[in-house]
Amino acid sequence: MKTVIVGVGGMTNGGKSTLAKSLHQQIPNSCIIAQDSYFKDDSVVPVDSNGYKQYDMLDALHMDQMMSDVNSWRRDPEWFLRERGLNPQQTSSSFDEEVYVLIVEGFLIFNYRPLNELFDKSYFIQIPYDICKKRRSLRVYSPPDPPGYFDGHVWPMYLKNLRDMENMVSGIVFLDGLQSKEELLDIVYKDVSKEIQQLREKD
Repeated sequence: MKTVIVGVGGMTNGGKSTLAKSLHQQIPNSCIIAQDSYFKDDSVVPVDSNGYKQYDMLDALHMDQMMSDVNSWRRDPEWFLRERGLNPQQTSSSFDEEVYVLIVEGFLIFNYRPLNELFDKSYFIQIPYDICKKRRSLRVYSPPDPPGYFDGHVWPMYLKNLRDMENMVSGIVFLDGLQSKEELLDIVYKDVSKEIQQLREKD
């Protein structure tokens, strides 16, 4: 059984979830594990000296559970798909071995070493500060962002996490989040498809 793990990272409201979902729709035998599904309960997320909840840190996430789910997929991708109500698609040729694709999506996926070591392809979406701030202001979060949260916590933590990521990881393809959804999907889909095809051609 052949597998490909694709990382789709990026800043808040950069379009990573949209890209991951679109990629999943295009690629047979794929599924998504989204980092946002692993946030700890609000009551245990630490608060900084300004009173801001520290959501933009790995400590705010159940990364052990996320890794457990990723490893479950790695052990048996077909079972993992069926468990989530996704039916594996069989190719028409018995000589064409199935390739299973896991799309891992999240804002800190490349900052967690045990996870970023698994990626075959890595993408990170960026958008300018002003666009990011505007998009964030239009989103409804639970709990909602307090006044000043973007400039006081979200953006500074993005810059810190970006520096840490760049010092830790190589081979990430940086994408311009101002491109259309269709353009971003086309870039990534072609790249991942090439990876899949090369894997199929290996003995």
